[in-house]
Amino acid sequence: MSTRDLLVEIGTEELPPKSLPLLSAAFGEGIVAGLAAAGVRHGRLQLYATPRRLAVLLRRVAERQPDQELKRRGPPVAAAFGPDGAPTRAATAFAESCGTTVAALGRVTEPKGEFLHYTGVKAGAATAALLEGIIGTALDKLPIAKRMRWGSGEAEFVRPVHWVVLLWGREVLPATILGLTASNRTRGHRFMAPREIVLSSPASYAARLEKAGKVVADFAVRRERIRTGVLALAAEHGAEALIGAALLDEVTALVEWPVPLAGRFEERFLELPPEVLIATLQDHQRYFPLRTPGGGLMARFITVANLESLDPAEVRAGNERVVRPRLADGAFFWDQDRRQPLAARREALKAVTFQAQLGSYFQKSARVGALATSLAGLAGADPARCARAAELAKCDLLTGLVGEFPELQGTMGAYYARHDGESPEVAAAMAEQYLPRFAGDALPAGGVGTALALADKLDTIVGIFAIGQKPSGTKDPFALRRLALGVLRIVLERRLDLDLVAAIARALELARADIVATAAARVDGKPPAPVAAGVEAEIYDYVFERLRAHYLEGGGGITTEMFDAVLDRRPRSPLDFDSRLRALGAFLGLPDAAALSGANKRIANILRKAEGGAARELDASLLTLAEERALAEALGVVAPGVEALLARRDYTAALRELARLRPAVDAFFDKVMVMADDAAVRANRLHLLVSVQRLFLEVADLSRLPG
Repeated sequence: MSTRDLLVEIGTEELPPKSLPLLSAAFGEGIVAGLAAAGVRHGRLQLYATPRRLAVLLRRVAERQPDQELKRRGPPVAAAFGPDGAPTRAATAFAESCGTTVAALGRVTEPKGEFLHYTGVKAGAATAALLEGIIGTALDKLPIAKRMRWGSGEAEFVRPVHWVVLLWGREVLPATILGLTASNRTRGHRFMAPREIVLSSPASYAARLEKAGKVVADFAVRRERIRTGVLALAAEHGAEALIGAALLDEVTALVEWPVPLAGRFEERFLELPPEVLIATLQDHQRYFPLRTPGGGLMARFITVANLESLDPAEVRAGNERVVRPRLADGAFFWDQDRRQPLAARREALKAVTFQAQLGSYFQKSARVGALATSLAGLAGADPARCARAAELAKCDLLTGLVGEFPELQGTMGAYYARHDGESPEVAAAMAEQYLPRFAGDALPAGGVGTALALADKLDTIVGIFAIGQKPSGTKDPFALRRLALGVLRIVLERRLDLDLVAAIARALELARADIVATAAARVDGKPPAPVAAGVEAEIYDYVFERLRAHYLEGGGGITTEMFDAVLDRRPRSPLDFDSRLRALGAFLGLPDAAALSGANKRIANILRKAEGGAARELDASLLTLAEERALAEALGVVAPGVEALLARRDYTAALRELARLRPAVDAFFDKVMVMADDAAVRANRLHLLVSVQRLFLEVADLSRLPG
């Protein structure tokens, strides 16, 4: 089948830089999905994305859908022809629906009889006729939070669209996309090459844009040019550039023709905390900070211009003029903030709302303090210092620098606490309370910081659940997923035996009190909505569910059934959960594991259906068969040792010891009729099964395993 290359380009006003990679990937995936649904084959996919365009190039796209073989069964032959052999209306209607004649129909014999049958071929549609719909659907499905209209048209997109290119090989497909008729004319750099550029073929797209349009269309190529250019320019100044992945992506999404330029600022600003300088340069100006080989920041930066200027010195001077007042603001706030200790701002937190139903940040810090104090022993911290850290934890929200640079909350609190003479642990906890902020981020290093981080995260999770605003779908405004993962990382990686059930109960008790107090202080006097029954269990499940992907994707051989088998036992701590799950994994590698898992499933089924229930105690006089006596004796030998191992949470050794029961369990099921007619004998035998099940259930519910 013949093929052609396909090029689609959507030319726009400047696209949101942080969304550009996602939009580009989704656009390509949407077109590929549309072709796949239509059964159209294609070759390699190439994506292009710049501030002013999204483009997709697909190689070797089939010109037509494959022909489709059609097979349809018609009415029974007995009903298709009358006594005289003439076709009935049932036969002629079926033939007409197939686009043929009754004479051309075949017959097929099935168990239910002989039927008319149609076999035909439906010719595949031309791909060119499908593309407008496929592209439109892909654009409609782009992850755009809010679409906009422009001009007098009805089309909606993330930004106004000014041109559309649709090349099918060398042919222009005049489809209407986003209210515009597609053509083969693109546009280059807004200032360096503003004229239209005629494209002759999809394959020449990137090279033509770069040569004639001063646009590097490939995001990855442009990103690498920026990275190598910044590194080379930094080396010329004897420096190292701080190139974060997120900043590099954002700068790449802001320029079409990258030109790195070095600038400088006044040496006096180096007296600011380095985090303030970096936040100013990176987050606010999209500059790359420079540091000496020794690690200290330099009074220099690298910016990436979006054009080759005839006067680079003027571009450099303009960037230096822009950054100077930002740094001056930082220096002003740094000096002003230190004139008042953090503790003096605590009272003002009463006027800062954390959440309307949960109250102010003052109330939140009090809740966190109570929780952190109760967790101090677990974290190896001084309770008094945990309480002090909680009092100060949110005070830096009221400082000038954090107001200017919200991303520095916690970081500046640590600086100000040290300046105020607070203990090193308390000062460090100001920043550590927010750790880990993202996957792979550092964990709190100190005991006070650990207790504060756990308490702060648990308070938010429990409080938001208590007011009925748990995450749903993709909506998670309080980032509870991230907070739950943070709690789990801290306790598992630091091997802290957090009693999650007790911690949730305590946090909920504190949250309830503030919900009531906040409602009582409302002017309208509206009573608070009651906390839903069973919310503790809901929070427990939510936190532990965050572990599922960690284990299932971790490559350790953990399955969904294994995870659920342990979760069924509702371990009180994530550390205990982890120990049980690892022990179960080791147990399933034993030769006896499959048989014992099957036995547990059988026991669960028997006990679920049993009438009358098991006896409270074993009656040895009712053990009439050798096999049931043998199981009772094996339990008597194994149980004490297993219970001792379980008390020490040595689940691996306990399951290994329980594996010794297999011969007795197998023999019991082979020879013993559990559901005996005699009620006493039946209850006695059920007691044996309950005893076996109870020992295994101390680790996991093996009946949930397959087999």
